[in-house]
Amino acid sequence: MSYAIIGFGKIGQALAKAFARKNIEVAIASRRPPEALAPQARAIGPKVVAKSLRDALEADTIILAVPFGEHREVAKALPNWKGKTVIDAMNALIPLEEMDGLLSSAFVAKAFTGAKFVKGFNHLIAATLAADPIVEGGHRVVFLSGDDEDAIAPVATLAKQLGFAPVRLGKLNEGGALVHARGRTWGQLIFQDLFKKEQ
Repeated sequence: MSYAIIGFGKIGQALAKAFARKNIEVAIASRRPPEALAPQARAIGPKVVAKSLRDALEADTIILAVPFGEHREVAKALPNWKGKTVIDAMNALIPLEEMDGLLSSAFVAKAFTGAKFVKGFNHLIAATLAADPIVEGGHRVVFLSGDDEDAIAPVATLAKQLGFAPVRLGKLNEGGALVHARGRTWGQLIFQDLFKKEQ
């Protein structure tokens, strides 16, 4: 399984640190050329590799960490997203009316034709996401939701590999609503920093 993070702002860098901590290779790409990202990527860890958007999108699993308004530009980079898993780590701080009344992930999923789509890694602030997720024997919780159960399983496996405790919330329009930040309406679980003890 290969991974890429699209977007190298605070959330993208926090996720890159999570991969680096576990020595898992991840490509990173943004609007800036790879040579502009490379020094920062190398500073995070040798397994964080700056690539062009086109090259990064060859990965099996893509984490979207761009500002919400830029997701359509990323979606246009491939004619079809079949065979890809897209993890939506974005929050939509725009009015609900601008998203056709849909929850943000359902709205974003429309742009990624053919992809398996999962909401995840979006409910924590960047500094928390970047920190070691294992604290006093507990693992920091990341919430996952999606309409395709088969897509959630490998994302849950990745979350565990990164040291997090994945908690499935069900479909996007059910549990997904609990972790969406959209407009002035935020889900009840947004920014909740929870831990799960090992059984």
